[in-house]
Amino acid sequence: MPMIRVHIRFFAGHRDIVGQPEMTLVLEPGTTVGMLWERLSSEHPRLRGYTGRLLYAVNQQFSDLATELRDGDEVAYIPPVSGGTDANIPDSSAPASYVDIAPFVITTAPLDPMPLIRYVQTAGDGAIVTFAGVVRDHFAGRATAYLIYEAYAEMVVPVLQQLADEARSRWPIGRIAVHHRVGRLEIGETAVLVVVAAPHRQAAFAASEYIMDRIKEVAPIWKREHWADGQHEWRE
Repeated sequence: MPMIRVHIRFFAGHRDIVGQPEMTLVLEPGTTVGMLWERLSSEHPRLRGYTGRLLYAVNQQFSDLATELRDGDEVAYIPPVSGGTDANIPDSSAPASYVDIAPFVITTAPLDPMPLIRYVQTAGDGAIVTFAGVVRDHFAGRATAYLIYEAYAEMVVPVLQQLADEARSRWPIGRIAVHHRVGRLEIGETAVLVVVAAPHRQAAFAASEYIMDRIKEVAPIWKREHWADGQHEWRE
């Protein structure tokens, strides 16, 4: 049988270990996601530190180790996410109005909650809950200088849509908007906005907390903490 060619994407700590953001490999037919991971971690032993703490994606859809790869597939081994730049991310010159029609966004532009509030609000909603995650100046007693957020941009928006659907299946809520920023963020800047509308406040509060918790569990967004002493590290 002919060999297959797959494209592999590396993010955050994985990219630092491998030394490049992507590569293409020619593989035997029948190679699975798990078999490819074994090859990569053999060639780059430091990757083994992530084994057991990974998410897997094939063609920007969550997958598992048993998935058999096909010619032309894009594979990503997603290191532990942190709730925080790719070519498809709008830059800071994007017009502010674009957020009015895009409920799920990854962007380098500063975040503004008001367009999201206008988007989610309808005449039937008695509550709008807005959560803003803001860059603080410390973590675990250590002073922070600034943060760098990175995302698997092509995959994040579908994941955010999925999390919104999960929330709607659990609570009687209306519209939802989630915007997450990437790139360099200074102390006090907003990294993420989650805005939920609902007829009653209890559902809106519960849904916004659920969505934020799930973002930190599964959304392929990473945060690199740059400490005030000049050191930096990827944070789970």
